[in-house]
Parts: sequence; structure tokens; C-alpha cells
Amino acid sequence: MSLSLPPCPASIKSIAHFLKTATEHENRDGVITYWCRLAALQNGMVLDKSSKEALSVLLPLMDWLESYKKEQAGNEAISNEVVASAHIENHAMKLFLYADKEDRESRFNKNVVKAFYTSGILFDALTVFGELSPENNHYKKYAKLKAAYIHNCLKNGETPIPGPLDGGEDDDILTESSNPEAPVNPGIPPAAGAPGGISPGTGMPPGYPQQPYPQQPPPAPAAVAPPPAQVMPPTQQFQNMNFVQPVLPQVTSGVAGQVSLSVEQISKAQKFCKYAISAMDYEDMPTAIANLNKALYMCQTGQNPPEQ
Repeated sequence: MSLSLPPCPASIKSIAHFLKTATEHENRDGVITYWCRLAALQNGMVLDKSSKEALSVLLPLMDWLESYKKEQAGNEAISNEVVASAHIENHAMKLFLYADKEDRESRFNKNVVKAFYTSGILFDALTVFGELSPENNHYKKYAKLKAAYIHNCLKNGETPIPGPLDGGEDDDILTESSNPEAPVNPGIPPAAGAPGGISPGTGMPPGYPQQPYPQQPPPAPAAVAPPPAQVMPPTQQFQNMNFVQPVLPQVTSGVAGQVSLSVEQISKAQKFCKYAISAMDYEDMPTAIANLNKALYMCQTGQNPPEQ
């Protein structure tokens, strides 16, 4: 079910990026559309819930959300916040990893800007479920920074620097380009080997999966802790580092499958599994094993793993 809204007035203009991202996903991923519009509504109600102009946007938005939630009552990614959060995080990370790979290989074009920027918006949308984890907060800031930086370089006819930027440039870049999705200089051709334009109607880079995601997608990479300034490539990041695998207490009783976990504990165990998968993406096997052990400990004992 589509939604047509008037332009956002100045008082709630900051929610426009949520609404734009929602519309771009309307025909391919209704889950993303729903939660982006909910994020827009929540933020808009905080900014202005009394003016006639703001209500002309917020009230139809509220009606759409209520109708869509009833229509999708059997969709766990709409009714279950744990499933929804994993779905959005997974999509945001796929976009981020695509853009980061293109960036590190010096393939700079508007698709990389778009992927970084949309990834940052989706991490913003995750705040409807609560405070962002340190990892996701880092990804959000980094994605928005890179989107603005590459956009500015293309607009000014400059060649962007691949990979992380030196510290101290963040505020200047973000201030210089508040809307990195604005059209870049049309006279600048895309880098050699770069994909073509954004796919019509999807807002996604060419070659990016267009099929709908399952209701409960595979866990998303939650990845390494944010560095203070310069991020090295993953293979270098863990090179020549000595890891000490944490040792969890041995389970002497209890059989997996016979322990009852609370919803909060299930969510926590799922996050440990996501962190393990992310660590394997970065070839960090000690961290992967440690997180899998924590998830296994919770499933076998019904208790939170001891702090290391």
C-alpha cells in the first residue's frame, strides 16, 4: 500500500530522509519502509506535533502505519522487534560493506555515496528499538562521513582518498555537505569499472540483491569496535595480535533444548551469534569462538555468561 505525503515543513524537515528511504524501498522491502516511516513519525512528533503543516504529514503517516501493521499481522519482522531489528541491521550492513569495498578499491561514484548514505539512515532508524550499540553507532557516523566526503570530492572535481579519513575532518565534511545525496557534477564520469546509475525505483546500486529478504534474515555483522581515528583493513587489523580466548565455566548439567530462556536472553544469545559471524568475516577466529561459547553457555544453562 503506497503513501503520498505533502512536502515536509521546515519544523519537521529533518524526518524527510527517513521518508525518502522508506519510499525507495516500498516496492522491494516493506519491512524497511514500515520502520523508516515509524522512525519518521516518532521524530516528527518530538519536533512538532501541533502545527497544521506538520500534522498534514504526521497524521496520514500515522494512519498508514496502523493500517500496514494490521495488514502484515503475520509478518514477524513487523510484529517482533527482535526480528525487525536484525532485519534492518542486516540490510544496513550489506549496504555498508558494499560501499566500503568500492571505496577501498577506489571506485568512486554516486552509487557509493548512495549506499553509504542509506546505510547511515538505516542505522538511524534502529534507534526506534533503543540506543544504538557502540559498533552500530560507529558504522552510522562513518557511513555518513564517507557519503558526505565522497560527494564533496565528486562535486568539486577532486579524487577522494580511499578508506578511513584522518581524524579532525569529520565536522568540516559533514557541515560542508548536509545533503550528500544531492546530484554531483554531471561532467565528472564515474571511475573506471564502477557500476552504472542507481536502479530505477529501488534506490539501490546495480548488482545489489533485488529479491525480498526473508522475514527472519541471517544475522548481520556487528563487527569490530570503533577505532579512535584510522581504521586499518581487516586483514591488517588483526595481524600480529595475540588473542587470549576467554574460558567459560564448564557446563556439568542441563541439556540444550531443555532450558527456558527469556525473550531478553534469546535476543542476547542471537547477538553473540551475530558478533561471531562478524568476527569470522574479519578472520578474527578467537573472537568468533568466544562469542559462540557465550551463546552456547546461555542455551545450555539459561544464565547470562560471566563477565570476562
